[in-house]
Amino acid sequence: MPERSQSWIRWLGLSAAVLAIDLATKAWASSALAPGEPVRITGFFNLVLVHNPGAAFSFLASAGGWQRWFFVGTTIAVSAVLLWLLRKDAANRLLAMAYSLVLGGAAGNLWDRLTLGKVVDFIQLHAAGYYWPAFNAADSAITLGVILLVWDGLREARAKPSAPSRDSRTGT
Repeated sequence: MPERSQSWIRWLGLSAAVLAIDLATKAWASSALAPGEPVRITGFFNLVLVHNPGAAFSFLASAGGWQRWFFVGTTIAVSAVLLWLLRKDAANRLLAMAYSLVLGGAAGNLWDRLTLGKVVDFIQLHAAGYYWPAFNAADSAITLGVILLVWDGLREARAKPSAPSRDSRTGT
C-alpha cells in the first residue's frame, strides 16, 4: 500500500507542474501582450491575449455571468473524480499521466475562473485565413490528457479477445 501512495503523489507532482507552467505562462502573457492584438510568431502561430468567460471554443461566453459558477462547480466535481481515478489507477502509467494532465489543466483554468472570472488564453493557431480559437497551456494539457485516455481505451479494446458469438435461437 505505501508504494501505491508514493505513486499517487508522483502523479500529483505532474499535475502541479502543469498548473505551475500554466499560471506562469498566463502571467507572462497578461503582462507582455495587449488584449486582442496578435503578435505574429510564424506563418501559422500568433500570441494574442484573450479573456474567455466561457469554456472551450467560448461555449457560453455570453451567458450573462452564471456560467462562471457553473464551470467552477463542474470543474471541482470532475477534479474530484479525477483524483479518485488517479489514486485508483496510479500504477497504470498511461492512465495516470492522462488523469494528471487533465487535472493540472483543470486546476489552471479553475484558478483563473475563481480569481479573474474568466480564463486567460494567448496561443493562436491559424492557416489559410482560418483561426483556431485562442487557448493556453492548461487547455493543451487537458487535450493531451484526453488523447491519452482515448488511446488507452482503444488499446484496451484491441487487447480484449472478442467473445464467441452465440445464436440466441439455438444457444450455440
